[in-house]
Amino acid sequence: MDKELLISNGMLVDGSGSPPNANYSVLIRNGKIVEIGDRANFNISPDAEIVDATGKTVMPGLIDSHLHCSFDDVQSNDELFFHRDPVMSALVTAQNLQKILRAGVTGFVDPDTVHGIGPQIRNAIDAGIIEGPRMKTGVQALLTSVGGTAGRLIPDEGTVGYAQIVNSVDEVILWTRRHIKHGADWIKLHATGSLPGRSGELMVWSRDEVRAACNVAKELGVPVMAHCRNPESTKICAEEGVDLILHASYMDDEGLEAVIENDVAICPTFTFLANLADFGEKVGASSGMEDIFRGEIEETAKMIRKAYDAGIRLLSGSESGFALTPYGHWHARELEIFVEVLGLSEVEAISTATKNGAWAMRMENELGTLEEGKLADILVIDGDPIADITVLNDKSQLAEVISRGKRVDLNRPWPDHLPINGWKVGNWAEEILTWERAYR
Repeated sequence: MDKELLISNGMLVDGSGSPPNANYSVLIRNGKIVEIGDRANFNISPDAEIVDATGKTVMPGLIDSHLHCSFDDVQSNDELFFHRDPVMSALVTAQNLQKILRAGVTGFVDPDTVHGIGPQIRNAIDAGIIEGPRMKTGVQALLTSVGGTAGRLIPDEGTVGYAQIVNSVDEVILWTRRHIKHGADWIKLHATGSLPGRSGELMVWSRDEVRAACNVAKELGVPVMAHCRNPESTKICAEEGVDLILHASYMDDEGLEAVIENDVAICPTFTFLANLADFGEKVGASSGMEDIFRGEIEETAKMIRKAYDAGIRLLSGSESGFALTPYGHWHARELEIFVEVLGLSEVEAISTATKNGAWAMRMENELGTLEEGKLADILVIDGDPIADITVLNDKSQLAEVISRGKRVDLNRPWPDHLPINGWKVGNWAEEILTWERAYR
């Protein structure tokens, strides 16, 4: 039996969207929350470990609903698709999971993984073989031969990097079933893609293909998400059974109507765009895209706010795993953007990464809010995110990360590795955009 852990006298932000409560304590036993409230009423073991949270904020651990744990802060598509060995990818992923956890992320959803290693990584975490947050995962993204955002680097058939190519309804059905057979918690469709000489992204799936994936997945009890970065894709995916839209870029009135009518969740993942627009110059990122990405955020945000006001579930995702969104640095920036651009209150923004994130984890009854009987994934913040949401993205303000009811050692050296032979080849950015480089 684990030693009891008492978090004493903090300001409790329970993650549900309710206002904070002052001077609340949380008692943890065997990985679960057993009591919340006035510690004077608790039945506390004499040898309980005590964390004094006086003057601090106690809240659920963050859940990042769009994160790529196996990419290793990738700097180019060529690097991502052709320079990622499966064994080395798994080893490096194990190290990067520590960064994610130490940034306050106690759960995440990974839509697609290089070489389909996601289920094995998840199982290794669950078995205690490697340290990391709770994980739900896809295997690989399903792409048609038109491709995704990598253009002609995507082959006409077969598998490369995180991509599995499907060229017919029959192949959609085949690979959806195979991914579920191999442990997928989610199926991901890359619904839009870039074509040479064409601006923006285009819908590159037929309705029949989208419908086939959704029907098969639902028959086997697995939800579907889709990368949608044009108006048509959001509308079609919402109408044909997708459960979660990633990005929903440039969603129009018809797409909004389809999302509301079918109660489809949205994870905008503004952080990558915002980091490039605001800080890209600091790391030598490709110039000329700043205004385009700011415009995409502003135009998309107007419609997402309408969806939110209509009751649509909004999720927080960082798309960590790229040079512009490295692990351990930007997992809470999406909350800042939700406050600044969408006009959410700080309490509302936090719930997108707690209560709503638990929905993406398919663990709503176990995670996401601080309630008696739920699993003890908890943060103690040396600051007040209700007064200043940005403290959640500053690791120096993290007093405690509690994962599975146990304190994470935040004082050991930050995980890192030396250059790996053949691992890095081309650059989206000359340097990694850490939080410290952006702000200090």
